[in-house]
Amino acid sequence: MTTATEFAPGLTVQGFTPPLKLSDFKLIAFDMDSTLISIECVDEIADAVGKKTEVAAITEAAMRGEITDYKESLRQRVALLRGVTIADMEQVYTDRLRVNPGAAELIQACKAAGLKVLLVSGGFTFFSERVRQTLGIDFTRANVLEVESGPNCGQLTGRMVDQPWGDICDGAEKRRTLLEVASLMGIEPSQCIAMGDGANDLPMMGVAGLSVAYHAKPAVRAQAMVAINEGGLDRLLEVLR
Repeated sequence: MTTATEFAPGLTVQGFTPPLKLSDFKLIAFDMDSTLISIECVDEIADAVGKKTEVAAITEAAMRGEITDYKESLRQRVALLRGVTIADMEQVYTDRLRVNPGAAELIQACKAAGLKVLLVSGGFTFFSERVRQTLGIDFTRANVLEVESGPNCGQLTGRMVDQPWGDICDGAEKRRTLLEVASLMGIEPSQCIAMGDGANDLPMMGVAGLSVAYHAKPAVRAQAMVAINEGGLDRLLEVLR
């Protein structure tokens, strides 16, 4: 086991000698909640029905890896969202969702170096599609919340909708998506960068050529080749030239 060394204040590396060349990579994959954006969307949506504390406790346990069945933990949380209106979700997006510092700069640098950008999220398309447009992301995969008619543009049923690729984007699906996009691009997993903060990001981080933990849970920091513990996402550029 290699030992992480502090490359710069709040930035540790292990298993390689920086700098690496950004243009040697062809794809960068990001988690969304608490990585690209500042919030856990499911927790903030739950606040609309007074269930934030309950939902956030499940989220925290799942991200730390204490709940091994991510799909079941997400189903439990989404069930508690029944009755949340689309207007409530719009308000979460407008008032609470912020793109994390350095996200736009990092994505811009990656695109300039010829990389494609993938967003894989255990969160929801309601938010991931907007983040995709804001940041100019190429590919996304996330979960679809089921909506029924009701006041304020409809409301959540407490369930998710199955998609052609499967039911829920969990850690295994994030890994599969990264490998599938790499395969479609005709590149090797070693030419991919994967960036996340929670236990369900470890499977995709494990197959990528460079794994990056961003303000992450201890278990994720311990396994990542780069850990950004202070500052913005663009600090990754300090180890990539």
